[in-house]
Amino acid sequence: MGKVLIIGAGGVGRVVAFKCAQHPDVFEDILLASRTKSKCDQIAAAIGGNRVKTAKVDADNVPELVALIKDYQPDLVLHVALPYQDLTIMDACLETGVNYMDTANYEPKDVAKFEYKWQWAYHDRFKEAGIMALLGCGFDPGVTSIFTKHAAKHHFDEMHMLDIVDCNAGDHGKAFATNFNPEINIREVTQKGKYWKNGQWVETEPHEIGKMLTYPGIGPKKSYLIYHEELESLVKNFPSLNQARFWMTFGDEYLTHLRVIQNIGMAGIAPVKFKGVDIVPLEFLKAVLPDPGELGENYTGETSIGCRIRGVKDGKEKTYYVWNNCRHEDAYAETGTQGVSYTTGVPAMIGARMIMTGEWSGQGVFNVEEFNPDPFMARLKLDGLPWHEETGIDLEL
Repeated sequence: MGKVLIIGAGGVGRVVAFKCAQHPDVFEDILLASRTKSKCDQIAAAIGGNRVKTAKVDADNVPELVALIKDYQPDLVLHVALPYQDLTIMDACLETGVNYMDTANYEPKDVAKFEYKWQWAYHDRFKEAGIMALLGCGFDPGVTSIFTKHAAKHHFDEMHMLDIVDCNAGDHGKAFATNFNPEINIREVTQKGKYWKNGQWVETEPHEIGKMLTYPGIGPKKSYLIYHEELESLVKNFPSLNQARFWMTFGDEYLTHLRVIQNIGMAGIAPVKFKGVDIVPLEFLKAVLPDPGELGENYTGETSIGCRIRGVKDGKEKTYYVWNNCRHEDAYAETGTQGVSYTTGVPAMIGARMIMTGEWSGQGVFNVEEFNPDPFMARLKLDGLPWHEETGIDLEL
């Protein structure tokens, strides 16, 4: 048993707190902290039983983080706030000698670009401190990376082609809303696409490449090639891959809204003057869009996320598909959140469990696919995200 400090009280933070509270044998003591303590208090009250303590902390402020960590003395800091804050929280963990974990890699606030180089650069310092940082342990990145490691361990001698496919076939009833932090979501999906091909990155225009893909239990959906962070670590850790791509579904209405937002400048991240005050258009847009954490009540339908892989086993070509489907209604019934928060929060709890129990251990900075996938895959089925697999099928890609 041990103590976990969860930083972030959005939809994902709510799921993580709920799921950690379900396992007192592992998470003996839980502290949920955020810039807005009232959000933490609401989550703690919903969980009940005095399982979760709460605190106020500014995750941009290293001394404030250090003071909280020293006071609480957790075994692990589980960061599910904003990716802008990865490095400040890592700095605080280094100063206090505490293990670190997150669900999304660092992104500079003033540049719409995410990559692992900033966090990988911490490896030697974490190793010298004798502590561990586990990066990207949500669903994608996270489960998709573990699915890939599972495939490499149990199904292939060599993997050659990887396609990660992400479908949200849910309906929240809003004209336009994002499924996680609007600022992060819009920055992500409006970037240029990028994929790995024959040892180099190939760049595409946003949503330039689209294809109809069939998702289990859902059917055909138009899917678009975008860049996603786990591709960077997967091609590094599985060098036999000569092609790696990421596909995500977007409805026509969503893309129309997105084009309008871009065309009128509301996706901008550079400050503009308004009545003598600097405001960032995308931050203002975030303030007026629906809160992703409050979409769950009327959300219907399901998500389907998985990996389609082509490679060689015993000298013969093999195809393999592993995936999870998650119903928004089921996620809301259990945790009061929609499925996108649930599919991120459950793996975050499982990753924390792997560290707390010692099933995953090390000194330095690691991505999830560097560890044994078997105990994690087993926990997915036990903790609400059952997975399915098929071999010898048409991958459509």
